[in-house]
Amino acid sequence: MRIKTVFCALLLCALPTLAETLRVMSFNVRYPAKGDAANRWEVRQDTLVRTIRLKNPDLLGTQELFYIQGEYIAQNLPEYEWFGNSRRGNREDEHMGVFYKRSKLRVIESGNFWLSETPDVPGSQAWGATLPRMVTWALFEVRASGKRFYFYNTHFQHTAQANEARVNSAKLIAERAGKLPADVPFIMTGDFNAAAPSADPYKILTANLKDAWTTAARTIGPEGTSSGFSGRVSDRRIDWILYRGPFTVLEAETVTYNEDGRYPSDHYPVFAVLEF
Repeated sequence: MRIKTVFCALLLCALPTLAETLRVMSFNVRYPAKGDAANRWEVRQDTLVRTIRLKNPDLLGTQELFYIQGEYIAQNLPEYEWFGNSRRGNREDEHMGVFYKRSKLRVIESGNFWLSETPDVPGSQAWGATLPRMVTWALFEVRASGKRFYFYNTHFQHTAQANEARVNSAKLIAERAGKLPADVPFIMTGDFNAAAPSADPYKILTANLKDAWTTAARTIGPEGTSSGFSGRVSDRRIDWILYRGPFTVLEAETVTYNEDGRYPSDHYPVFAVLEF
């Protein structure tokens, strides 16, 4: 009996580790602008919650999120925790809010840095950017397996004349990500306000990162991610999920969910299923 027990234990040790599946979403939720009229936050907030519930991400990076929006999402999707400071370093203005399923993931450490020449100064901006831009990040651990990965979430400068700011933001992120432990996987979500694959920021970041849309075993939905609340199909793919490490992308999707023509945001969220 003892021999049989030892043999079984050795056999289990020899078996390969079961793969983890990680469902990741990037979502520019559109801040609660007074001028949005028929598409104001109060009208579309429940559609947005249902969009998240539909895709059921384990990890969600948001952009343009105001604190009241983050709290509304968390209250209506209580399986998620969320964190992040605003680009002013407080609870005022846009957050890079990160949501994660507490049953799936735990945060080991987290923080923020700003896309400027003084990245540790809250609210700092540079290179002609008209607003502060930032990254909210975390080191996550998968509860079931103990596997860890780093996560960045960001939103680049939006104005057409601000390519210098976007390029320098990409360089700063690439530099910081390059200093992370090479054996720990890395994922980044964001609204980069630059169209892949031709834009300079995309080329800088994908020099060392892969794009879930281009490496996925299958893609769903249109390539463009800007909808303008209208359901239009754009050729500008400005919202990306990038990664580094032993991931296999099973699918990637531009999510066009709407309710009788009511869209949750002026961007389509993007979604990917990663296995590692």
